[in-house]
Amino acid sequence: MKEGKLIVFSAPSGSGKTTIVQHLLKQNDLNLAFSISATSREKRGEEIHGRDYHFISVEEFKDHIKNDDFLEWEEVYHNNFYGTLKSEVERIWSEGKHAIFDIDVVGGLSIKNKYPDRTLAVFVEPPSLEEMERRLRNRNTDTEEKILERVAKSKREMKFSPDFDEILVNDDLERAKKEAYLMVKKFIKN
Repeated sequence: MKEGKLIVFSAPSGSGKTTIVQHLLKQNDLNLAFSISATSREKRGEEIHGRDYHFISVEEFKDHIKNDDFLEWEEVYHNNFYGTLKSEVERIWSEGKHAIFDIDVVGGLSIKNKYPDRTLAVFVEPPSLEEMERRLRNRNTDTEEKILERVAKSKREMKFSPDFDEILVNDDLERAKKEAYLMVKKFIKN
């Protein structure tokens, strides 16, 4: 079976990348399947194990690291691990689909570095840090401390945007969805 491609969307929290990825998944002509990340953090809101994330304990996550089960992984916050299990990508490719990722900046670049010719790495940029912080607050899912931590991390992540194949500024969601669709369609055709 021909191995599929990897479509990575990375961005600071609150940039709108998840909304854009969900839109792309609904476009049947792209033949995409969502790569479900593993995480050691607690569920937020309406998240469901096996749909939004594979929620596993810190100990399980560390065992997977020891067994080299991850394509990429990172300790994003203290004892909050995120990563992509190799088995997840293999599952998607075995279905004859392309894997689409909604992951953090370091993880996205790690995948791009491992599969440079088969990966499209898109950095979704918020219109401003102030707007991004407003979006995080409107979610009502994080404590004030967590929001400030995310804002500080976002400032660091913005510096990585030139390392991505494409930068998609999300200042108009409908336009950003259309641009993302065209980027992915062009990449898959090549």
